[in-house]
Amino acid sequence: MKLGLGSYAFRWSIGIKDLQPAQPMTAMDVLDIAHGHGLSLVQYADNLPLDRLSAEEHVALKQRADSYGMELELGTQSFDVEELARYIPIGERIGSKILRVALDAEDALIPVPELAAQIRELLPDGKKAGLRFAIENHFNYPSPRMVELLDVVADDALGVCLDVANSICAGEWPMTTVKMLAPYAINLHLKDYEITPDPYGVGIRIHGTPLGEGRAEVEEILDTLSHCPDDMSCILEHWLPQTSDMVATRQTEHEWLTRTVAAAKRLLPGDH
Repeated sequence: MKLGLGSYAFRWSIGIKDLQPAQPMTAMDVLDIAHGHGLSLVQYADNLPLDRLSAEEHVALKQRADSYGMELELGTQSFDVEELARYIPIGERIGSKILRVALDAEDALIPVPELAAQIRELLPDGKKAGLRFAIENHFNYPSPRMVELLDVVADDALGVCLDVANSICAGEWPMTTVKMLAPYAINLHLKDYEITPDPYGVGIRIHGTPLGEGRAEVEEILDTLSHCPDDMSCILEHWLPQTSDMVATRQTEHEWLTRTVAAAKRLLPGDH
């Protein structure tokens, strides 16, 4: 697999909701950091939306990636026909092969046949732009429903962006999700997590760790995906919790990424 950086590895440095840094990290910054770590690509998600950049800025981003010998991938949040139609030409402009879409709670309310019909309408334009739609399993979209959607559409241009931890929130154990969605995977989001008991004995807490330092069964995940093509991208992310010191939290994002990249290069087959 080709190792890449997901923009959610820097959610605090980019800024999210009311937690905005004085100088938010830019799309070009993320690309430069990924290059510095020797990664093959960057996937820009909805926390760093490329539709806010101009066409000229898209071209500059692509030129910088080309100079590094890197690729770019594109992503957005929730299924919105108008937004996806706007993203397709952006994907073509930056040379993306993937348009990742994270389905969530509102999408789960749309009947599968209706959602499938909307997706089918967009697929021809996506194909013309050289894009495949990668539907990400997200917090409130259960994997059995995802499989139903994929089977109804039944088109090679639609597959899964398989996140190894998101579906815990949907009541699924990670390896259950991985095994269910692996046949449809065209993109991988790799992160790690730990489960710790509440200090007062009131339930448990799930929180992120650098890759290889938590409970994610990385070797079993990779074995389950061994059928995937060598050029499929593996996007590195993490769930770094915020702290009361956001300056330190943002610095920790860099430290976690260093540890995550080192673990990924050790765990994933291939020449990284």
